Amino acid sequence: MLGSLNNTTSSRHDQQQEEDPLAAAASSSDLMLQHHQPLHQSHHQYSSSTSRVGGLMNSPPAIHMRQLLISCAELFSQSDFSAAHRLISILSASSSPYGDSIERLVHQFIRALSLRLNLHHANATLLMMNITTTTTATTLPYNTTTYNDRNALQSCYLSLNQITPFIRFSHLTANQAILESLQVGQQSIHILDFDIMHGVQWPPLMQALVERFKNSNMLQPPPMLRITGTGNDIEILQRTGERLLKFAQSLGLRFQFHPLLLMNDDPTSVAFYLPSALTILPDETLAVNCMLFLHKLLKDHDTRDLRLFLHKIKALNPRVVTMAEREASHNHPVFLQRFVEAVDHYGAIFDSLEATLPPNSRERLAVEQVWFGREIVEIVATEGENRKERHERFDSWEMILRSCGYSNVPLSGYALSQAKLLLRLHYPSEGYQLQILNNSLFLGWQNRALFSVSSWH
Repeated sequence: MLGSLNNTTSSRHDQQQEEDPLAAAASSSDLMLQHHQPLHQSHHQYSSSTSRVGGLMNSPPAIHMRQLLISCAELFSQSDFSAAHRLISILSASSSPYGDSIERLVHQFIRALSLRLNLHHANATLLMMNITTTTTATTLPYNTTTYNDRNALQSCYLSLNQITPFIRFSHLTANQAILESLQVGQQSIHILDFDIMHGVQWPPLMQALVERFKNSNMLQPPPMLRITGTGNDIEILQRTGERLLKFAQSLGLRFQFHPLLLMNDDPTSVAFYLPSALTILPDETLAVNCMLFLHKLLKDHDTRDLRLFLHKIKALNPRVVTMAEREASHNHPVFLQRFVEAVDHYGAIFDSLEATLPPNSRERLAVEQVWFGREIVEIVATEGENRKERHERFDSWEMILRSCGYSNVPLSGYALSQAKLLLRLHYPSEGYQLQILNNSLFLGWQNRALFSVSSWH
């Protein structure tokens, strides 16, 4: 049984985040993971140049502001930095983190473009001074902003999980794929979770495992669940393990948690030491979970780290590999193409937040400023190895995974039914769209797909 979709007021949500991040994932039982059973129904409600800017009005239409943003990116591509600076000033005066969705979107992209402009000037100064340093100017903004403040990012992740369906949709769909891959009566399960964060994905699966055991009328004890969770902060990993253990004990589920620290905050390093760091017990079924993780292994025109990782995972012989990724092409080496793609992708996300949250939502402001703001800066302001947000579309992932020996496992109709129920109960807007395509499930806003979840073997 899957409880996990608690809907509370903002003040209660803040308090729950401070006390126990798992509370939002397990404090109610209004949605269930199913294994060939009916869904439980809950009654819970809920190019331009700067010459085109001469006649700019105080509040230009949304399409005009989008065109001006792209014009500004074109000026960067043409190395016309003085004109870009003038256009940044104009757009800054017309944008605000507190305005409507297009004003907030422009505000975030203008911040990112301003950082890119500052980087250009800093690098030019270093070059003129003939300074050679291993700490290049491309890393300077992150030392003085909250984008890399782990506490802020962790808090925003919890808000993101609460106010948008994207993370819940990914977790719910992946959990259903894992549950359906397990044989009834399976007594030992091991989940390798890459970038586990607060572990909010797993209480619903624990409940589903216990519920399946109760319904099976078997004489064996409940299954043993082990989770190996990766992350870059050992204290967060340890606290996550303690909370998951406490929750498992409340269900009578045998449970162990093993933290696996990513070396030097480098997700690519895990492929090299994974086989020696992971112990798989006899008769243990392994599931590998990659929620918004694989894109971090990509580099410019280079998939070697990703392919090495996939081959190492395949050698572990997991029963299932679940993955969720953005449905966007933010890994293009050409800045302008990457920029246009990002404007449209995050524009759809900001529109969805506009339609489903009140104008004064503090959670939305924090998520847009810190979480999505960090991603936009990564995509727009940085180049080379410093750029970690390298989202690819599902077609690219499918090609890479198949070339590494993986086959796509079709997601069941139950996964689609539960995703529909999730949206109806907690995000009742006609703008959200679900689609099964190529055996995978996509969640989007209006006519634009934003996230995909798929299952592999």
